[in-house]
Amino acid sequence: MKTKRKHAVIIGGGLGGLGLALRLARRNMDVTICEKNSSVGGKMNIHVSDGFRFDTGPSLITLLDVFRETFQDAGELMENFITPVRIKPLAHYVFPDGTSFDYTSSIPEWNETIKRIGSHKHDHFYNFMQLGARIYMLSKNTFFSQSPYQFPPSLNLKALRYFPLKNAWGKYSKTVSLYFQSQYLQQMFNRYPTYVGSSPFHTPATLIIIPYIEYAYGGWFIKGGLYQIIENLKTLCEKNGVQIKCNTNVREILHKNLSVSGIRTENGSEISADIVIMNGDASMTPILLGDSSKRNIPPNRRSLSGIVFLIGVSKTLPDLPHHSIYFSASYEKEFSDLFTERKFPEDPTVYVNAASRTDRSLVQGEGETLFIMANAPANDNDSWDKEMIESVWNSVYNRLLNGGFPDIRKDIKHISVWTPKNFAERYCMPGGAIYGQYSHGWRATFLRPPNKDRKYKHLYYVGGSTHPGGGTPMVLLSAKITADLIKKYEI
Repeated sequence: MKTKRKHAVIIGGGLGGLGLALRLARRNMDVTICEKNSSVGGKMNIHVSDGFRFDTGPSLITLLDVFRETFQDAGELMENFITPVRIKPLAHYVFPDGTSFDYTSSIPEWNETIKRIGSHKHDHFYNFMQLGARIYMLSKNTFFSQSPYQFPPSLNLKALRYFPLKNAWGKYSKTVSLYFQSQYLQQMFNRYPTYVGSSPFHTPATLIIIPYIEYAYGGWFIKGGLYQIIENLKTLCEKNGVQIKCNTNVREILHKNLSVSGIRTENGSEISADIVIMNGDASMTPILLGDSSKRNIPPNRRSLSGIVFLIGVSKTLPDLPHHSIYFSASYEKEFSDLFTERKFPEDPTVYVNAASRTDRSLVQGEGETLFIMANAPANDNDSWDKEMIESVWNSVYNRLLNGGFPDIRKDIKHISVWTPKNFAERYCMPGGAIYGQYSHGWRATFLRPPNKDRKYKHLYYVGGSTHPGGGTPMVLLSAKITADLIKKYEI
């Protein structure tokens, strides 16, 4: 007798949802993705206008083998679908006093840079990276491959408490200062916790794993833009029978006796399911379950949001690197503004991604694509009206000009602005918090929502707001972990 195929409904078609859908389809499940917006990808999306093509979310990927494994699990070779390009240098850093340098993975070049900026003890850099390597190797086969659902939280906490590494459990910024006396290197490495939307002055030193991974495994761009990953995963999902419903906003998760049975959409239609997976922000799930008493992440626990200016200019900027960072004068004051005062910084650090310097296919003819971003608090009530955006732009642009960035005002052909309010509305992120909950303290960092619900049967989670955390490779690892849990408990 033929066994009936089980049906899984995934709420949200982000990177994690697509990666999970593909794995479930390959395991002979019927899969439906319900995506609120007109295109899949979630925050990893695309904006095309006036001959310019922009990625609107992540601007580089790391741990390329995690992406390769996703394609392999679908029976495909990654290189047949996407073309990774290693970014060299990793980034160009500019400081308020005029000091600037490239951060490169070339050991001879980096040693010379360390000497030039007045830090002759380059061995401290390699000791720092060695600490990151040890944390990574301990995490690779434990934290990154297992769900906290599989063991009680108390045991998980106990295991983390005895993490056997000196300097790994203090504050991130304090550990950085132990390894580097140079104010430039301190500020540079203190930037990395922002990769998970957090402050270096409140995160645990275990996040040293982030700069280690980038240095050891490289920062990568995808020819044609990072959205090529989404487009090709979507193609493979459809090839394997996944039904993708865009413009389908889920308003309710159906359940009875603590067991989910499907979803109801905004227009009132119902889709029955044996399994429901939340690929949106996990904190929004109680609302979909009808429990209005549980609010989403409170503002004082949210990760950073950001304001993004997507700018297409008509002239080529040959001296501009792929990634550049223009630092504020006081990083500690900047993060105090963001997390304590909960306001846009008086003096922001500005990130510029000029992907067209690596890939000319992103521009028709001459010109450049510029993704310009500054961190912002994830507040519910900030207006982000025209006046506020103009004020923020002036602060951002002044920081760029003071750092020697070329004056592009007369060359702008296209500009699109994405505010925290836009992120909140488009992607159902509380206040526009890009990574959900912040990673301040080891509990918030390592005990994110598990991939399987502890209360409701047949309800699962995938994506950056759940275990093992934010960032594109972690999201795909989340998809793998959730797929394995579903195989264990449902198939």
